[in-house]
Amino acid sequence: MGKNRSVPTLNDVAKAAGVSTATVSRCLNSPDQVIEATRQRVMQAVESLGYTPNFAARVMAAKRSYTIGAIIPTMDNAIFARGLQEFQDQLRESGYTLLVSSSAYDPEVEWEQIRALVARGADGLLLIGYARDAEIYTYLERHQVPSLVAWSYDPEAHRPSVGFDNTDAMGKLAQAVISAGHQRIAMISGQTLGNDRAQSRVDGVRQTMAESGLDANSLTLIETDYEIEKGAEAFQQLMSLTPRPTVVMCGNDVLAAGALREAGRLGIKVPEQVSVTGFDDIELAEIVSPALTTVHVPHREMGRKAARELTAMVEGNSDGRSICINTRLVNRCSLARPPRQP
Repeated sequence: MGKNRSVPTLNDVAKAAGVSTATVSRCLNSPDQVIEATRQRVMQAVESLGYTPNFAARVMAAKRSYTIGAIIPTMDNAIFARGLQEFQDQLRESGYTLLVSSSAYDPEVEWEQIRALVARGADGLLLIGYARDAEIYTYLERHQVPSLVAWSYDPEAHRPSVGFDNTDAMGKLAQAVISAGHQRIAMISGQTLGNDRAQSRVDGVRQTMAESGLDANSLTLIETDYEIEKGAEAFQQLMSLTPRPTVVMCGNDVLAAGALREAGRLGIKVPEQVSVTGFDDIELAEIVSPALTTVHVPHREMGRKAARELTAMVEGNSDGRSICINTRLVNRCSLARPPRQP
């Protein structure tokens, strides 16, 4: 019986509602152009008949798929959740559907996913950071697929982006650390190879150290994956050094949470014996003990503005603007002056 059931058409909806097919189309695509009484009658007919618009026909008519692709480095890290949720909500309000892929920080996988999304007719792509082969941008330009970078902002870059200056943001946190009296500084960073956000945060610390009269080469750096367990392992390594650092700056709040957990296991008091800082200000930063001093990144604002700019590019209303999102330092309890030396 299911196979013999006829699929309701636009004509069926128009007849049931007593309007033209053009009016039905306007109700579905531009409801603000139809009076409320007519719109309600049409939508009742749509619901009672179980009508589903012909997506393929819409694509052919508009020469657009109304889908946007986003390729993120990982789905295991909460730092992308807020921004992508707002990005998706804003796209939905504009009539677009979001397709998300994860590259696992592998440039070859990202390249494959970009080609796949373009082959499936994605109207535009959201990419995380700048670190990728120039051939990718040439490919997107050849296929006339607009792309926008997020989570990074570089005024010298020639690619449109809606993000924040990672170097400046981490530099301001480093200044707060140095102003508190710390000179033996260590950092647990994400892997910097192929990750310009992680590299920029390391650069921010080193640049600020140099500007403050400290030897930037004295920064003790451990690179690892963005996992709580990895943060704990790196913190243990740092605490075994002699002399050990008085502050551990972490590339994000997840690594910092791991450092705090390991400090508790080792019986090291934070911040009395060593300070720990994070980056991103996700919910985790507030609930760990002690609460993290970190950098607040307005992920929702970034996601919302990125969606608006990318859809404007897709629809030909923008050539691609770069928008810098402001971050701010959040002082909580994990940063204090270094312990007095005996």
